[in-house]
Amino acid sequence: MPFVVAIDGPSGTGKGTVTSYLAKKLNLLYIDTGATYRCVTLKLLKEKVNLEDTEKIKEILKNINIELTKDKVFLDGEDVSLEIRKDPVNSNVSQVSHILEVRQSMVELQRKMSDGKNVILEGRDIGTNVFPNADVKIYLDASVDERVKRRQKQNIEKGIESTEEEVRKNIEFRDNNDKNAEIAPLRQAEDAIYVDTSSLSIKQVEKKLYKIIKSKKRDAKWIERGYIQTKETIHKKIIRNIIKYFLASLYHIFYRIKKTGLENLESDEGFIICANHINYLDAAAIVLLNKKKIRFVAKSDLYRFPIISFLGHTFDVIPIKRGKNDLTSIKMCLKALKNNEILGIFPEGTRKGLEKNVKIKNGAAFIADKAKVKIVPVGIGGSFKPFSKVYINYGKPIDIKSFESDDPNWIDEASNYVMEQIIMLTNKKD
Repeated sequence: MPFVVAIDGPSGTGKGTVTSYLAKKLNLLYIDTGATYRCVTLKLLKEKVNLEDTEKIKEILKNINIELTKDKVFLDGEDVSLEIRKDPVNSNVSQVSHILEVRQSMVELQRKMSDGKNVILEGRDIGTNVFPNADVKIYLDASVDERVKRRQKQNIEKGIESTEEEVRKNIEFRDNNDKNAEIAPLRQAEDAIYVDTSSLSIKQVEKKLYKIIKSKKRDAKWIERGYIQTKETIHKKIIRNIIKYFLASLYHIFYRIKKTGLENLESDEGFIICANHINYLDAAAIVLLNKKKIRFVAKSDLYRFPIISFLGHTFDVIPIKRGKNDLTSIKMCLKALKNNEILGIFPEGTRKGLEKNVKIKNGAAFIADKAKVKIVPVGIGGSFKPFSKVYINYGKPIDIKSFESDDPNWIDEASNYVMEQIIMLTNKKD
């Protein structure tokens, strides 16, 4: 699987310098997204195109040729590495980058440049728009004063004439434009790591980010292994049964288990089990305390840990990148159901999701609809304190097809109904 690093942040935080260093150190392809917008800006300025002339801009975007090499930028075959860093490009690039057609064209180009490669990109919307599923997201920030000082020093080193006042005005203008843009505004992605570089040297920032990405890259290798299903051998089956028997025995020692509705699991066809998620041990209760083999869908991050990775492969746990459109995981689920297997999915998406007021995920209903299988709701109750009672109540199978309608939100309605049944079963103590 390709590995993508997204670094976002305002102008003058050192994104370009740091990203270039990290690309070399971590053997990643560096794609300077800012340079692509600067090339378009330079082209429009040379062609004297009015920035409100949408048709002319579209025509230019169709024929423009932008190439990024290791240390140079080419526009229509000409080296413009230095020219795109000067005025009037500096004064116009922010406005050009806010043009919808330009944004769409450059995002498409950046994705094409990155396709199938291990890459690192920096910009203002890499983690939120260009690559929302990036493996690593970092948001670099710094005070305006510090950014002005850095940009002025950078300009001097590149032989670009500018005053401190000009640099400050340009940075403040860029900040205002980027943060308040209608299209892909500058903002920190929810899952991005925030790094304030105001009091750090470039070397310190490089070292800090290197450690973050190196760790994530190592984790990514383990997670990637989770998507490779191991073969169902006699040895694997024996190991699984031994582990299952041992852990199930411990479960019975520590908890007083009461199960109801087991008849609802009697089907030769594949189906999905949907349960509430209140504790790390609730999935284990369903898997360990059933004679049938049940495969749970769990967050892919669990595969970062060697021991859990071993158990994940032994019990054929299907990894999923939470909060992302994980097509590989969906395909694995559909294949399992086609083979008449049983899948376990938590609609809350996280532990104690109802208490956190999270929106119920519709993945289970979506997969059930695509695979043409039913959903068995399960309510799990109990404090999970040692020697306390744990209730596992299996409800009647739900046919998702009965909710299908012309309403585009019918999948959400079906998901909410499933959750309502789970809550009802959770409250059942007799």
